[in-house]
Amino acid sequence: MMSLESVPPKYAQLVQTLQRRIEAGTYPPGSLLPSENQFIQEFGVSRPTVVAALRMLREQGWIDSQQGKGRFVRGRPALASAEQPRPGQAYLIAPENASQGEVIEAAAITAPNRIASLLGLAPKSKAFLRRRLVSRDGEPTEMVSLWLPVELSQGTDLTSSEPLAQGLREHLQSRKGVRFDHVVEQITARMPTSDEAKRLGMPKNTPLLAVYGAVRDASGTALAVVEVLLPADRHELEDAYPIS
Repeated sequence: MMSLESVPPKYAQLVQTLQRRIEAGTYPPGSLLPSENQFIQEFGVSRPTVVAALRMLREQGWIDSQQGKGRFVRGRPALASAEQPRPGQAYLIAPENASQGEVIEAAAITAPNRIASLLGLAPKSKAFLRRRLVSRDGEPTEMVSLWLPVELSQGTDLTSSEPLAQGLREHLQSRKGVRFDHVVEQITARMPTSDEAKRLGMPKNTPLLAVYGAVRDASGTALAVVEVLLPADRHELEDAYPIS
C-alpha cells in the first residue's frame, strides 16, 4: 500500500518539525515535551492543530502520554516513514480547522459509479457529499471529499459550511456511534474535469492523482469514502516496507 507525500496541512507540518527535533536530539528519549501552550506560542498555530499533531505522534509511537505528568519522548520508531498517515486517513483524523481551506459543497447528490460501488449502494443512488478545497499560503493544493450514505450524515454538523473542530472520524463516532476499523485504499490517475482544473489552478493537460479510501467497520461494512484529488505535478508517491 502506497502513501502519498503531498503539501501537508498545518498539523502534519508540526508533526514533521517535532519528528526532526526528536531525531536531532533536541527532545531526547525520556525527556518531557513542551506543553501545548508552549507549542501554540512558538509555532503560532491553534490548539486543535497542536492536539492533532501530538495525537499523531503518539499513535505513531514517537511519544507517550502519562496522565497528570505530560508527554514524554520515546524516540524514532522503526520504519517511521512507513507509518505516516495515508491521505485519506490524515483527513479522517485531523480537525478540519487544522488546515486552510473552504467547504465548497455539502449536499446529498447522485453518487458517481465508483463511489456508489465503494459504499455498496445501488447505481444512481444518492449519497451525502462534503467537499473541501484545501490550500496552503492561499494557493489550492488538493480537493478532499467525504462521501457517506445519506442516513449516516443526518444529525451531524457535516452540512455546515464552517470547518469542523473535530476530525471526521471523531465527529461521526460521537454523533452516530459508528466505529471505523480499517481503510481499503485505491490510487489511480486521470485527467481533471474543467471544474477541477479551475478550482485547483492546474493546466487541463496535467493529470490528477485520485486517492479513494473506503472506510469500513470491523465486519467489512462500508461506512464512508474519502476521495482526495491531487495535481500530479505537485505530489509524489513514497512507500517504505520491511524486507522479510
